[in-house]
Amino acid sequence: MKILAFAGSSSRQSINRQLVIHTISFFKDHDVTLLDLNDFEMPLFSVDREANDGYPEKAYKLIDHISETDLIILSLAEHNGSYSAAFKNVMDWCSRTNSKFFQNKPMLLMSASPGGFGGGNVMNAAIIRLPKLGAEVLTTFSLPSFHQNFDQETGISNSELLETHLSKISEVKARMSL
Repeated sequence: MKILAFAGSSSRQSINRQLVIHTISFFKDHDVTLLDLNDFEMPLFSVDREANDGYPEKAYKLIDHISETDLIILSLAEHNGSYSAAFKNVMDWCSRTNSKFFQNKPMLLMSASPGGFGGGNVMNAAIIRLPKLGAEVLTTFSLPSFHQNFDQETGISNSELLETHLSKISEVKARMSL
């Protein structure tokens, strides 16, 4: 099975990227591609830019990656209660080239934040919006208080959250018949 994994953050120290890397460690028997959102940086979306310049090649490249995958693992950063500007811009461009750019691919949707809500605002927004863009959200997982509940070497350190995370991974594997 081909898995596409990335974080909805452009931060080089992204806690959501760390969560994605930890999560894909449970899919070692599969072909996993880990993307960096920075590799898909595009000009700020505007209808004027779209009319004058067309669509960025990087939007097509991301859509190509999605088309070649069987499962998407995505963890969203929350900035001021919503998507990071980098992810929102990528989403805007990709949705203009293909309104269902997630192409009905199954998705494990996650979020992590340093705060106690675990990116709950962006998660709630994504649960509503991403299916309209063609994502089939199989299940979700939020990691609150990241710095207290995640260890760089061992991953999720809070036993209750680790158990929930593992159950979400098991749910995805069962639904994907892995």
